[in-house]
Amino acid sequence: GLTTLTVIRDALDNVERRTGVRPDLDTVDFADPETYRMLRAGRTIGVFQFESALATDMLRAIRCERFDDLVASNALMRPGPLDAGMHKVYQRRKRGEEVVSYALPELEPILQPTYGVITYQEQVMRIAQMLAGISLAEADVLRKAVGKKDADLIKKELGKFVERAVAAGHPKKMVEELSAQLETFGRYGFNKSHSVAYSVLGYQTAWLKAHYPAEFMAALLSSEIGDTDKVVQYIREAREMDLEVLPPDVNESGFKFTV
Repeated sequence: GLTTLTVIRDALDNVERRTGVRPDLDTVDFADPETYRMLRAGRTIGVFQFESALATDMLRAIRCERFDDLVASNALMRPGPLDAGMHKVYQRRKRGEEVVSYALPELEPILQPTYGVITYQEQVMRIAQMLAGISLAEADVLRKAVGKKDADLIKKELGKFVERAVAAGHPKKMVEELSAQLETFGRYGFNKSHSVAYSVLGYQTAWLKAHYPAEFMAALLSSEIGDTDKVVQYIREAREMDLEVLPPDVNESGFKFTV
C-alpha cells in the first residue's frame, strides 16, 4: 500500500465536498506554471518523492520548470548518481553554466532531455542499439551486466558493443571512451519507467497542493494523524501557506482534519 494514494483520494473527496466538482487527475496539465513555481520556491512538504531537503535543494538548483526535470531528479537522487556527482553536472548544464556536449552527434536525440548526462538504464540500451545495431534484447543483457557489476559479462558485452559500433563506421577512440562511460553511468543508471511513474504521483500531489491547498493539507494531516511530529510539521507548513488552522470543535469538527 502507498499512503500517497489515500492522500490524493482524500484531497479529491475534500474538493468535491466543498465545490461539488471532483478534479480529474488524468487530465491535469503537466506544464502548469503555478505548480512548478511552487516547487522552485521549495514548498515541497507533502509532495511525494520530493519532500526531503535533498530533493527540495535539487528542484531549486535546476530551476524546475518541466516534467522531465522531475523525472531526472527522481533518478539522480540515488546513491550511485549522487556519489558520482552526476546530479551536479545536470544542475550546471540545466542552468547554462556548463556546455551540453555529446560524444557523438547520434547521441543527441537520446541524451538531449537529460542535457547529455546518461541518467537512465533505457538510455544505455538505446545507445547500444543505435551505435552498434544490436537488438534491444541484447542491449538489455548489456544493461543487466553493467548494473550487476559482473566483470566478465561486462567485458564480453562491452567488447561486443565496441566491435559492432566500430564496424558500423564510428571512430574507435570515441566508441571506446563511450564504452567506459556506459560502464560508469550504466552502473548507477536508474530505470526511467519507474522514475516517470513516481514523478506522475509526485506531480499530482504538487498540483493539488498548488491549486487546492486547504483540501490537500487536510488530507495530508489526516494521513499522519497518529504522528505528532508530522502533524506539527504539517500544521506549520499550512500556516506558512496562509491557511488558518483551527483547534478541534465539538460541534464543528469531523473525525479527521476537514476544510
